Amino acid sequence: MTIYKQALGEDFKRLHIKLQERYELPTGTKFRASGVMREISGGPKWLSPFFALAVKKKFLFPESGQYIPFTIVNHSFIDEEENLKVHWERTFFFGKKKRYFNALMGLNKENLIEDYLGEPALFYSDLICSVEKNRGMKIVSGKQRFMIGKWSLPLPRILQGVVEVFEGYNEDREVFTICVTIRNPLIGRLFFYEGEFREDDD
Repeated sequence: MTIYKQALGEDFKRLHIKLQERYELPTGTKFRASGVMREISGGPKWLSPFFALAVKKKFLFPESGQYIPFTIVNHSFIDEEENLKVHWERTFFFGKKKRYFNALMGLNKENLIEDYLGEPALFYSDLICSVEKNRGMKIVSGKQRFMIGKWSLPLPRILQGVVEVFEGYNEDREVFTICVTIRNPLIGRLFFYEGEFREDDD
């Protein structure tokens, strides 16, 4: 059973059928898709040192633009400790330049998604999943920690990047839709993208 199905419980059945198929993701399988981000934008320029570090970690990036091609690969697997994990590889193509927004997700004892952002992880966040009235998926962040190797430092709310994700399915266009916003209580918007994608043919 996928970590997302466990996190949502009976509400998983309320998702649009295409989202159920996407997030079912049996162990050992991959979901591959391609699409276009209608808009990608980042935070203020004075955060460039942070974004420089994030780029090296395949986390966030400073580039912005419109109609940016991207791909996504989700891979479900069992790790060495017999825990179910899902690796996320999101690649954005700014001309010949590639940027990444990668993560490794698992499930904790409270049925919350554990999200390790970056490779190796730079940040950790609890993720709370729910189903919207339009049968889409909503994901919001909870507790967060800054990762230093195997060590972690809890982040107070004032220093967190508060995440809000909406993923849906447009039946008329037969595409998945995605909107991701990361905000900080002091700085405002740190990162944003919004677009659509289709599953790749085998």
